[in-house]
Amino acid sequence: MILAGDIGGTKTNLACFQSDGERLTPVAERTVKSADYPGLEAIVELFLRETALVPTSACFGVAGPVVDGQCKATNLPWVVETASLQRVLRLPSVSLINDLEATAYGTQTLPAESFAVLQAGQPQPQGNVVVIAAGTGLGEAALLWDNGRYRAMASEGGHADFAPRTPLELELCQYLLKTFGHASYERILSGPGKLNIYRFLKETGRWEEPAWLTKELESGDPSAKISQFGLSGRSELCVQALDLFASIYGAEAGNLALTFLARGGVYVGGGIAPKIIEKLTDGTFIKAFREKGRLASFLSAIPVRVVLEPKTALYGAAQYGWHHVADRTGRRTVPSSESTTRRSHDAPLTS
Repeated sequence: MILAGDIGGTKTNLACFQSDGERLTPVAERTVKSADYPGLEAIVELFLRETALVPTSACFGVAGPVVDGQCKATNLPWVVETASLQRVLRLPSVSLINDLEATAYGTQTLPAESFAVLQAGQPQPQGNVVVIAAGTGLGEAALLWDNGRYRAMASEGGHADFAPRTPLELELCQYLLKTFGHASYERILSGPGKLNIYRFLKETGRWEEPAWLTKELESGDPSAKISQFGLSGRSELCVQALDLFASIYGAEAGNLALTFLARGGVYVGGGIAPKIIEKLTDGTFIKAFREKGRLASFLSAIPVRVVLEPKTALYGAAQYGWHHVADRTGRRTVPSSESTTRRSHDAPLTS
């Protein structure tokens, strides 16, 4: 019985998975608002008390850098520690990984219908794979083939310096520097980032905000409404904000693909992409993805897919926990070698 968790700035997903030696099946799941709890321990204790399940191992993907078994969550006032979780769960070992590591592992468990294809490309078997995911923040990770299976490499690339490509983006960079003191990709490619783009376009006088839109943005999630009115075309200001968001998203995905020579493919994850899939498939994203000068033809051969499954990181955490148990005990109870690379089409982790 493996307890897995996807710990994000907005919500926390928990599930217990039962292993039959060949695949994992979820037997209980819960989703809660992260901000409603003082820490992960409280959520875990409540979940196990309500389900009466007793896990034999656990793995949690957390939004933030994991160092020496500890993670100070980027968008939550939490410190998540393996030692504390071990005490609560009464387990000798608890795995703590970055949430994008978990997402990366999760992409390898999903069936083909869990993806929307932005660029078919020519995937290289066992080639490097990268994942970029905009949501509450921006996460990036890579998958490298090693000893018969993919292993994830975490990063905090979302906080790297924003690299403007056009005069408009240069002005956006200056706006972010003035506002935050640092212009990172996460300040653009995230829910709050989309709102930053919108405010930049509005405050620099490029498009006016009509009265009806001002009223709309006063309640609910303003980032979601920018997407809504941008996709519908009801607001030109929202249309332009969404267009700039998609273009910069594609450009940074291309940067990541070049950094890791990701001939195995690029996965676009996170909560925003499925909600603006209409925009991501109109060519704006892929045009920016390919625009890398002499390397444009190289990037045109890389597969690019949007991850549609919202529980990908949860499944990835369970998968990592499964591998960890096998590696620690020496029992090969997990798929390996060629079957591992085919799971994304043949053996979904979902029930």
